[in-house]
Parts: sequence; structure tokens; C-alpha cells
Amino acid sequence: MKILDVSSRSVCVLLDAEGDYYAKAPCELELNGQKLGSREESVASLFGLWPESEYALRASWPDGKQDTVCFRTLPEAVSLDVRRFGAAGDGLAEDTAALQAAILCCPPGGRVMIPEGNYLTGPLFLKSHITLEIKKGAVLSLLTDRKRFPILPGATRTPDEQGEYLLGTWEGNPLDMFAAALTGIGVEDVRIIGEGVIDGRAQQGDWWEHHHDKRGAWRGRMLYLRNCRQVTVQGITFRNSPSWNLHPCFSEELSYLNVRVEAPKVSPNTDGFDPESCRNVRAYGTVFSVGDDCIAIKSGKIYMGRAYHTPCEEIEISWCLMLDGHGGVTIGSEMAGGVRHVRVHHCRMQGNDRGLRIKTRRGRGKYAVVDDIRFEDVVMEDVKAPLVINSMYSCDPDGKTAYVQSRERQPVDDTTPTVGSIAYERVHATGCSACVGFVLGLPERPVREVAMRECEFRFRSDAEEMVPAMAEGVLPCRRQGVIARFVERLMLRDVRIEGIDAPRLIAQDVAVLEDQEAE
Repeated sequence: MKILDVSSRSVCVLLDAEGDYYAKAPCELELNGQKLGSREESVASLFGLWPESEYALRASWPDGKQDTVCFRTLPEAVSLDVRRFGAAGDGLAEDTAALQAAILCCPPGGRVMIPEGNYLTGPLFLKSHITLEIKKGAVLSLLTDRKRFPILPGATRTPDEQGEYLLGTWEGNPLDMFAAALTGIGVEDVRIIGEGVIDGRAQQGDWWEHHHDKRGAWRGRMLYLRNCRQVTVQGITFRNSPSWNLHPCFSEELSYLNVRVEAPKVSPNTDGFDPESCRNVRAYGTVFSVGDDCIAIKSGKIYMGRAYHTPCEEIEISWCLMLDGHGGVTIGSEMAGGVRHVRVHHCRMQGNDRGLRIKTRRGRGKYAVVDDIRFEDVVMEDVKAPLVINSMYSCDPDGKTAYVQSRERQPVDDTTPTVGSIAYERVHATGCSACVGFVLGLPERPVREVAMRECEFRFRSDAEEMVPAMAEGVLPCRRQGVIARFVERLMLRDVRIEGIDAPRLIAQDVAVLEDQEAE
């Protein structure tokens, strides 16, 4: 076992480093001798602890193995109950002012506690050096009338006209957006913990209607962090967001532990987790079931890439569960600042359209470099196309133009993106439908290296065809192997593919090709 994080009221512990979201075997937990019951997950959180207290956590497995870790909770300056600030929690009276007052009045090192109840609220703004705990049975129910939401301006010029102050954003550009259910601007040392729920109630408003239209401002998020650092989110359930759910932007040292993100399959743009131009981010033991990409790692469109060229880097996603969404873990397509040093390991994906997905296009720019991306020990079930790299993503307003989609070599200039080294190791997928992998580089700048090692893919006998990548001219496929074009080096070592109706590898314009079949 390993302690991943400790607060004044909670702990997060890794029970099984070799499991995926689910541990290889369940274990029984005891805390200071008190039995807590069985846990099946690899990462677990415990709440209801007391500040500055010593604890011993013991885990016992069916095979007789036991392990104990000791930890001490952090100190706490004071605990403020939002009920004492006038919050009703009855789901009828609006509690925005009372909740915000408690946050603003909390001193450094203090805790704002939201007890069981249904709190009708508008967007709330966070403050540095506090813990916000949403207790089990507590629900923050977001207002549904967008006229009640403050707007975060996209870009405001400084008086000397030499700089700008950025707040709002939409799909990689500095644009006006409605504030999130929880918004942090320049805050640090913040914890948002508990077993409660933040419900965006988007289906009860008009957020998902005419979702391509800007009405007043672009749709807000559930948790938006701008220029923040040292923020931990633990245990909270986020559901029914107006658009993206967890969106940190130009922030660093962030942890998302045992979080749940939920939205209907048909809900538009409800990405689960979209770190954008962030550094040192970790997501452990988190569940995503949404209407778009479960995780999408980003760094802005061309303006942001040219002006700030801030990559998303040092990202770790581990022991997570991705359900349903369009992509399990996606990089792009707004990645003009670059994405590098990403490790996704010991995760499980079920029912996604695409599993591990990279999408870029001409026009993202010279800073749009995707490199050192490692996908390791990932289990997939009924994922239609497990591996996709697409350098001609077509979903932008100009995405279907000849400039973006041409298979002819174009000039290499400041608009040309780069896909570097991508590695897949010990990816095991069953119930595949379309193809093992689809790789489409640019003729003028091929994908530098794609390596698959010790992977296994098994196809459904009743597989349905699907277009594996959103690019013009890509045909639907069914029960196919690896399809690759415009790649410098493609390497398959100990890759087993079962149940395909085509050659295991179809390669065109691949400079160096190695295919060592599994015995």
C-alpha cells in the first residue's frame, strides 16, 4: 500500500499498484482497529477523519497477505458550517450568498463544511489556503437560468496595450464564458473533498440545446481553475455539466483523486477532464462516464500557441475507469502549445468509440508538438477502435478544407504540427470492432515513431463497421488490423491480433517498418 494524499479530514491510498481501476483482488480495510468493509478498487479514499491525528490503516487480502500504513492528518485552523451562514439546504431557497460568504470568511488553513442537504446555488468562487468539504448526502444544485451566471471575459487588454488578462475560454481560444459551478482564479493550496455531489442540472435548463450557438457567453464548466496551483479534488461526484466538467487551465500541481464525472451519452461537449496548458497533473482512481471524450489533454488553438506556447506536460493518469465516451484518453485536438511527457497506465476502458486517441491538424503551429506519450497496462472492453492517431482532424470550422485534408505534401512552415514518439505497451483489448489502430500523419511531417509492445487485441464476431478517425476520405472499417500512413517508424513487437478479416498491417508511406509477431 502507498499513501497518495492526506488532508485534515481524509486520506487517499493506493491498495494495488498492479490492478487497473479494479484491484486484482478485493481487500478488507481496518482503520485504527475499526473494520471498514471490503474495497474492490485499486485506489480508495477515506473521509470523516479528525485533524492532527495518527492513523494506522490495515488491508487484508483473501490469500492471507496483510499490509499496514501509518499517517497523520493535517492541522485545521477552524471549521465553518455553511448552515451558520444562512444556507438552507432545502432545495428551494437559493443558497449562493451564504455559501460564498462562508468561503470568503474562511481563514488560511480553515475548512468550509457543507453538510447533508440540497443547496440551490449559482457559481461559487474559491479562495486560497482553504479546504471545501462537501459531505456525503450534500448536493450543490446549480441554477439553470444562464442570466443568473456571471461571465468571465475572454481577454482584457492592459492599459499599456502590450498585454492581456485572460479569464474565459472556449475550445482553445480566449472567449467569454459563463462561470463554472466552482471557479478558481489564481488560487493556491486548495482542497475540494468529500463524498457529496455537484449537479450542473444542464438537462433542466437550456445548456444542451443549440449547443453550437453562443448565447450571452459560451457554456461554463463544473470546476474551472485558471492560473492556479496546488489544488486537490478528492471524492466529489460531478454530474450533468453545461459543457466540459473538470477544466484546469494554465495551472500546475493538481490532483484529482477518486472523483466521479457523469453525464448522459448524448450530452454535447461534456468532456470529463480537460487539462489545458497545465503542468504536473495527476488523476488517480477516477471514473468518467460522459457524452464526449472522457479525458482530453489540450493546450489551446493557434493564437494561444503562438502567444503563450505553454505545453501541457508531466501528466499522469492512473487506475482510472473510462466508460462510454467518444475517447478514453485523447490528446488534442486543441494542442497548439504542445503536449509532452504524458503517462497513462493501469487504466480500464469500456464501451468507448476510441480508446487512446491523438488528434491534430495543419494550422496548429510549430509549438504543437506531441511527444513522449506512453500508454501502458491499459485494459479495454468493447472499445471499437483502440488506438488512433489522426493528423488531419476535420471538426474545426475549416477542418474539411483542402489545406487541412490534402494527402499531398504541403510546405513546412509555422503552421505545421509535429507528432513525435508514441508508445503503447501491454494494451489488452477485447471486443474490438473497427480496427486495432489507425495512424494518419502528414506527408510533409510524418509521425516520427509509433511503437506497440506486448499488446493483444481480440475482435467481436458481430463487429459493426465504424470510421476510425475524423478525417476526410477515411472509410469505415470492420475487423481490421493496424492501418498506417505517413509514419517514419512503425514498430510492432509481440503484438497478438485475433479475429480480423484483413492483413494485420496495412502500411503506406511508412519509412521503417518492424513487425515481430507474438509467438
